[in-house]
Amino acid sequence: MEHQYKISDPQVLKAVSHPLRVRLLGLLRTDGPATASELGRKAGESSGSTSYHLRELFKYGFIEEDDDQRDGRERRWRARHAYTSWDAAEMSTTAEGREAVRIMHLRQAEMVQRLMTQFDVAGWPRDWVDVAGMSDHIVSLPPAGLREFKEKAEALLRELAAKYAGDPEARQVSAWHGAVPRSTSTEEQS
Repeated sequence: MEHQYKISDPQVLKAVSHPLRVRLLGLLRTDGPATASELGRKAGESSGSTSYHLRELFKYGFIEEDDDQRDGRERRWRARHAYTSWDAAEMSTTAEGREAVRIMHLRQAEMVQRLMTQFDVAGWPRDWVDVAGMSDHIVSLPPAGLREFKEKAEALLRELAAKYAGDPEARQVSAWHGAVPRSTSTEEQS
């Protein structure tokens, strides 16, 4: 699996922004290769619907057939990349690009909401409950400070994943960080 799929075409970003496609791609990344039927059961969709959206993901280069685990009757699919990225500033030079970025940000927020809704503290030991969750902070930073935060958070996460690789207590963890500047009252008036 390749590390990153960097998108520069708004059409490609728009193609993956469909709610079911984002979900299917996420399932292939987290749970590994699967057929349309298996993904349909996980996503609560028909295999026909998942099959159509998987073909679209394939068409735009997000997934590929998994020849290593062939199923005699159905194609098995796998993600081609560990994650997807795009340059929001580059994409935002056109109306289509701005719309694609906006939709993807909304899909990411929906994913966080789904994960938080599914997380039931009653089903986890106290040591997991103590460290799981979210927090929010409002700080004043220039763009350079926010860039530094993003880069350091990503580097720290990679470092910790490497440090604890193979730990018997390790589990897949959905970790996210996000930050956007808040509009001031004078900016909102203009």
